[in-house]
Amino acid sequence: MDPMQTTTVTLDKAGRVVIPKPLRDALNLEPGDSMELESEGQSVTLRPIRSASPLRKKSGVWVFHGSGKIGAVVTNRVLDDIRSQRDRGNRGRYNR
Repeated sequence: MDPMQTTTVTLDKAGRVVIPKPLRDALNLEPGDSMELESEGQSVTLRPIRSASPLRKKSGVWVFHGSGKIGAVVTNRVLDDIRSQRDRGNRGRYNR
């Protein structure tokens, strides 16, 4: 990715803009990622909010994003969180 990239995007009726795919790919942005929006005068800046965990879901598979090794403590914590979320969702589904 170039250090500086300029493109034109259009605001839709709901106030949304689409970040072009080449830029999403270069920044490793995926659906559901959170962005920080900062405004100053006539400028708007979007920054990805990166998870503290080096594991991120990509196309339904958990992928390691980092430069070093990942420890079992980190993977176990992430898996426990995922399982807890899944279990909470399943309990709600069967308690109706």
